[in-house]
Amino acid sequence: MSASALRLLTTLTSVVVMITVASISAASAQDYPSRTIKIVVPFPAGGPLDMTARLLAEKLALSFKQAFVVENRPGASGNIGTDAVAKAEPDGYTLLFVLDTPLTAHPTLYAKLPFDPVRDFEPISAVARFSLTLVVHPSVPVASVTEFVAYAKSKDRPLLYGSGGGRGDPGHLTMEYFRQHAGFEAIHVPYKGNAEVVMGVVGGQILAGFLATPGVAQVAREGRLKALAISSGQQTSFMPDVPTVAESGYPGFEARFCMVMLAPKGVPEPIRARLEREVRHAMQSPDLQARLQAQALEPIGSTGAEASELLKSASERWRTVIKTSNIRFD
Repeated sequence: MSASALRLLTTLTSVVVMITVASISAASAQDYPSRTIKIVVPFPAGGPLDMTARLLAEKLALSFKQAFVVENRPGASGNIGTDAVAKAEPDGYTLLFVLDTPLTAHPTLYAKLPFDPVRDFEPISAVARFSLTLVVHPSVPVASVTEFVAYAKSKDRPLLYGSGGGRGDPGHLTMEYFRQHAGFEAIHVPYKGNAEVVMGVVGGQILAGFLATPGVAQVAREGRLKALAISSGQQTSFMPDVPTVAESGYPGFEARFCMVMLAPKGVPEPIRARLEREVRHAMQSPDLQARLQAQALEPIGSTGAEASELLKSASERWRTVIKTSNIRFD
């Protein structure tokens, strides 16, 4: 066979393979979903992320007329569950519902990650965002951010503060970000989940922390914690008497975090697009919005492209914070 004939045969074979793959993808998209879809949440059950995943799963089960189950796979600050989805079959039957931090902060924090946030995932939607609240144990003799900073600076030893998702989670990053502005020493105490760190502060094992607002608002109302400031740029109607950090003497300070749904890279585009469409439709539901807002969560329901931009912007912010704080994990 001549070289030109061989090249022609190779080209024709490639075209046939591409057409076959496209046909299979189209057929699988038409049949999708034909079985239960799993949403992996790489943090413990009971926190705001888990609660939101389960509310969304209920809506998606109705629109797809197929079961959606939430599987909690915590560990390594979200890296274990995130990696499991990165390596899953890209068929639309395994999805990731995650805080943005494993995708935005961890690539800078960790010397080596088992997944690549861009290479291994297809964003579906940024579902909701939330702020954190600076809280202290009631015994701490402060009533404002200014007093808290003065108190922290007056201690003979660095202040112990907690966060609810391990090293590199939103509470850890936000406190380090705040310390860069305020200039006091503190030692991070990681907890497994939001509920555990709230109880740690309530019980006095640690004295302070930037904790997820949805998990501390009611506890603060009950007087078991003191809420000093919100990390978002604006006050929230959920805690109308609590100022922002920016209003408390640190203009420009803002830290919010997203809950994002993604699929493994390589998922057929018709399936990814349908998931995006149905998630956005679910997020427009008045009852779902009301349930999220009642937990101090801000519904978003973005496109996949918009989610990519949000993740990119957050990555740039936390890269600067992490390098300035000189935080690095092996």
